[in-house]
Amino acid sequence: MTSQLTVPPAGTGPAGTGPAGTGPAGTGAAGTGLGIRPEAGALARPLPGAGGRTPRPARSGPLRVATVIARLEGGAGVLALRGALAMDPRTCRVTIITGQGDQLIAAARAGGLEVVVEPALRAPVRPASDLRALRRLTALFADRDFDVVHTHCAKAGAVGRVAARRAGVGRIIHTFHGFPFHEFQPRALRHAYVSIERRLGRITDVALCVGAGVAAEAIRRELVAPDRVRTMGVSVDGPDRVRASREAGTSLARRRARAALGLPADARVVGAVGRLTYQKAPEDFVTALGTLGRPDVIGMWVGGGELAARVTRHARGLPAGRFRLAGERADVLDILPAFDVFALPSRYEGLPTAIVEAMICGVPVVATAVNAVPDLVIPGETGSLVPPGRPDLMATAIGHLLDSPPAAARMAAAARGRIDGRYGEAALRDSLLAAYDLDAPVQASCEAAPPRSAGVTDGLAVEVAAGPAGPAEPAGPAAGPAGLGRPGRPARRGRPVRQSGCPAWPPRPVLARGPGLGAGHAPRPG
Repeated sequence: MTSQLTVPPAGTGPAGTGPAGTGPAGTGAAGTGLGIRPEAGALARPLPGAGGRTPRPARSGPLRVATVIARLEGGAGVLALRGALAMDPRTCRVTIITGQGDQLIAAARAGGLEVVVEPALRAPVRPASDLRALRRLTALFADRDFDVVHTHCAKAGAVGRVAARRAGVGRIIHTFHGFPFHEFQPRALRHAYVSIERRLGRITDVALCVGAGVAAEAIRRELVAPDRVRTMGVSVDGPDRVRASREAGTSLARRRARAALGLPADARVVGAVGRLTYQKAPEDFVTALGTLGRPDVIGMWVGGGELAARVTRHARGLPAGRFRLAGERADVLDILPAFDVFALPSRYEGLPTAIVEAMICGVPVVATAVNAVPDLVIPGETGSLVPPGRPDLMATAIGHLLDSPPAAARMAAAARGRIDGRYGEAALRDSLLAAYDLDAPVQASCEAAPPRSAGVTDGLAVEVAAGPAGPAEPAGPAAGPAGLGRPGRPARRGRPVRQSGCPAWPPRPVLARGPGLGAGHAPRPG
């Protein structure tokens, strides 16, 4: 049964509903964010209770979880939705709160989930909307008395975690699908993003990192205390996976997939699946096809996004018909067998669901060596890796797999063996339930909170800090209140909360107050 929340229109209540937005597809790791600074004004009111957590009476019934994501789209949106659908509603009742996402919002409601569409929660930098989203989410969390707030990606991770903190939510979880900083940004901007994520990390009970590479970077950069970091995977499960795995590498699957995409049966096809955004570097895919210089090869990109027109223009230099955009597809596992090689040229990533899906279908993979991609693609064993921003090397790797069918088949078989039995719904559900456990001991920060006169915990106002992630996809730092220690949490749901001491985190001296950020730490090399 579909559950839908009816609330006042946007601007009149704690949470608005409205039609899903039509912005660019996907929820990339590099989104816009918020900088937090103390300031008088409408938001300058004390956080409830000692240390910002309000004791609430014990209650029984399902755990109430708010899953917050700015765009319920792309790989992050799919993972957030699959995690919510994996929960047994008798023990864990999930409400999805998002700013946009037509197809996945419909899928969530069809699956019986409650969906709140908050129009102010959008990825682009919009100062007024960001302030409104913070106020409305804070009111919604307090009014609905959620046990857990679970945020995804940069914008929702910033606004949602601060709002949950202000509302006194018992447990705050954040999923890193990647990071709002990467090597293609200016060094100073990257340092700022890392610093802000560290501040957010101090009000985060558990950080779920999609892939071991993402978890390792979160720990290396001291974004969250190591004992609060958990590694999780993506989820590709159900009858579609069973069928795709059974038919992997068969001529029947190949013919059916090519017919669905309108591709010639005898063509050689290099394909990609992902959003057409700066993060995914689709222009490098087109450049690699041109460098490959093979008139018998067709390149196909499955997915939509804001760079569709630009990529189409860029592809005009290729022979007619040698590059095609397939748009958004709901049948990815059915069409992947059409590809002879799967190529993903991303500038930065988490753990791409599309690579897992390609491996399930027995398609050899070429990808960039970023973040958690090497969790899946082991060079020369389960696929080929190239540096990001090097379409020339990607072309060489693609050519090698096209020219060496035995090597391509060997890597595809090894990849299928590596992921066999992994990345299923049960593993995802177990990861989420372990993170949501309110009885789990979380070490409270021993770093002294700044005096209330500093305004860090008493008065929070939001200032949007714009920062480009690249020429086509704007990005800004995530947000975080500076200097917030981790107070002891009140008992929730009739269960005592265990606490233990810990050193201050990150273990560096407080040196200065950054502009608009409160007390800060010395920047580390990015």
